[in-house]
Amino acid sequence: MAYVPQPLPDRDSPSGTLLRALTSRAVIAPIAAVVVFLAFWEALVWINGWPNYVMASPSDLPPAYAKYWSLFLTMGWQTLWRTVVGLLLAVVVGVLLGMVMGFSRVMRDALYPLLVGFNAIPKATVVPIVALLFVGHHDFNTVLIAFMISFFPIAVSISIGLSTLEPEYRDILRSLGASQTTIFWKIALPKTLPEFFGALKVAVTLAFIGTNLMEIVSPHGRGLGALFDSGKTNSDYPLMFAVLIALAFLGIVLYYVVVALEKVFAGWAERAPN
Repeated sequence: MAYVPQPLPDRDSPSGTLLRALTSRAVIAPIAAVVVFLAFWEALVWINGWPNYVMASPSDLPPAYAKYWSLFLTMGWQTLWRTVVGLLLAVVVGVLLGMVMGFSRVMRDALYPLLVGFNAIPKATVVPIVALLFVGHHDFNTVLIAFMISFFPIAVSISIGLSTLEPEYRDILRSLGASQTTIFWKIALPKTLPEFFGALKVAVTLAFIGTNLMEIVSPHGRGLGALFDSGKTNSDYPLMFAVLIALAFLGIVLYYVVVALEKVFAGWAERAPN
């Protein structure tokens, strides 16, 4: 019986849309990069003959996830929600502070040195102080550190975006009778969105760093940071590396949530790749 080739799915059909999504460069490239990274990691451990108490390999991680899967679910959720809350607070405070500095040169000159000095302080030195200052309030401490370590890039990006707004736009809208609020919503806010989302992508990773610093240092720590510290105490190196990969996975997920929001609210600023 002769073989009759089947036509490819129509581009506008649901199957065609799914096929494009699965074969798109945006999906294949990161998956291929992850596979190459894991293969290189496995080969590096095998070539050097490192035991798993020196360097765990990717093949050591599935047993750790299988053994502690309930802890990963519980601790991962605790880390995730504290990070998200801290990040949301950083967005609110960072945007408000950036607006103040962006619209007022006096406030910008007054606050910038304080913000730069605060951001220059290693947060690892602040974590023990906060943990001792609010003993017994682990959730509050963790959210606070996540906020403290992630609001700076948001405030700076908003401030720069507003302070570099072309005065011609303001003058034209004012001559047409537009209020300061209208100028902000129609001109200033759209202009700052690309800078805002760029800073938010950086703030996502910083918030996770703050969350895990507190979870590791706090005597009442919970979350993936506490699970990592437990693995270190018990010399369970596969568990420690499994926690690191879980943290990386959560960071990637939250990062792509920000990317999706950026496409919705600031997709007009994205340039087509060459």
